[in-house]
Amino acid sequence: MNFAADPDAVSSLVRHDQVHKDVYLSAELFALEQRALFAKTWNYLGHASQVPERGDFFTLDLAGEPILVLRDPAGQVRAFHNRCAHKGTRLLTAESGRISGPVVRCPYHAWSYRLDGGELAAFPLKEGYEHTRLGESEAGRGLAPLAGFHVYRDFIFGRISPQGVGFEEYFGEILEGIDLMVDRSPSGRLRIEGGVLRNTINCNWKLYLENINDSVHPVSTHASAVRAAQSVLKGLSADAPKPLAFEQILPFGQKYDFFEQSGGKVFPNGHSITGTRFSIHSGYGAMPGYEAALKAARGEDRARQILERSPQNTVLYPSLALKGSPQTIRVIRPVAVDRTVIEAWNFRTLDAPELLFDRALTYSRLVFSPMSVVAHDDIHLFEAQQSGLRSQAADWVSLHREHDARELEEPTRETSGTNELLIRNQHRAWALYMGAGQRGPA
Repeated sequence: MNFAADPDAVSSLVRHDQVHKDVYLSAELFALEQRALFAKTWNYLGHASQVPERGDFFTLDLAGEPILVLRDPAGQVRAFHNRCAHKGTRLLTAESGRISGPVVRCPYHAWSYRLDGGELAAFPLKEGYEHTRLGESEAGRGLAPLAGFHVYRDFIFGRISPQGVGFEEYFGEILEGIDLMVDRSPSGRLRIEGGVLRNTINCNWKLYLENINDSVHPVSTHASAVRAAQSVLKGLSADAPKPLAFEQILPFGQKYDFFEQSGGKVFPNGHSITGTRFSIHSGYGAMPGYEAALKAARGEDRARQILERSPQNTVLYPSLALKGSPQTIRVIRPVAVDRTVIEAWNFRTLDAPELLFDRALTYSRLVFSPMSVVAHDDIHLFEAQQSGLRSQAADWVSLHREHDARELEEPTRETSGTNELLIRNQHRAWALYMGAGQRGPA
């Protein structure tokens, strides 16, 4: 089927309470997603602390295109397409590093570009271009900046396509999730530290994002990990000191009622929060002196709000998931229809107790590492789901739990923590940005 030529065919894959398996299996749809969804929405590129000094850079791929993020000689963060305007070579292939001087030079033919605007600065055999039309061509204009670029409290976002809504309009209220993370620092500063856990999973990216929005699976999926932790604690007195990892793993053993009552909320454009009332992170121990420091910096009301709000996941659709109590993030990088790279990054919360950073590192190793007792369960099921969807037994995937036809009238809505509205909302945004809107059968 030619989905690119038939928007109604795309629309028909997303019903109000179920989705067609092709959204996970079609390589043609994946290619269309890169152009229609990921290129036209705002995606997380990185954090300003990854380029602390002038000339620092990092590279990534977004929607299948190479991107270069750098700090220019004036100290401003910028983003360009990582492509020489001459022959198309990637200018920089290292994951990160530092550019010495005010220009970046292509390793192929030595064309050089200014860091502060991407203009063509120098190239060899310049006389050979006299009386030609180089100055009128795309090559003569130098490096291409991203069509959309925005730094919000040091979180860097980009949009490849010139078509698309503005940054504030696209994210709206969900930006409060970033505020909550940054404001945990009395000085309002976070810094990426501890490296990155990068895991390639053989599944479609939407399956991973659905799991982030799914508070039902921990009861069954992670039961063995919880039992293992509980067995280690047998014989210890209730008041005996316990390793930090147990504070983080044992809440996965909560019952369905806990997750249902924890609350959730959906927003336009696919954004969502799980754990709006409480979450598996709500029971972390207090830190002496930290509350007083927050009150002094933020005021009593805001400090109380920061300390009491620990959402399970805050999703900035389609690529970023925040965990504001462990102070970690996950970034979704789709590679192919059945292959997704997941990055887990940790923040040091500056001017806050060291325990906050210890929690971030421990949580990432415990839950996001591919060799951890938690991620191992998830990855096995993601890949089994991708394989199972190829079965001819059924074409549609159920999203019926707590479905209510009225939910279409409320793009921003609070709900239970186990309502599949959180996932339906994700797929409705997918249909919208794929260019079809929600016109499928009810």
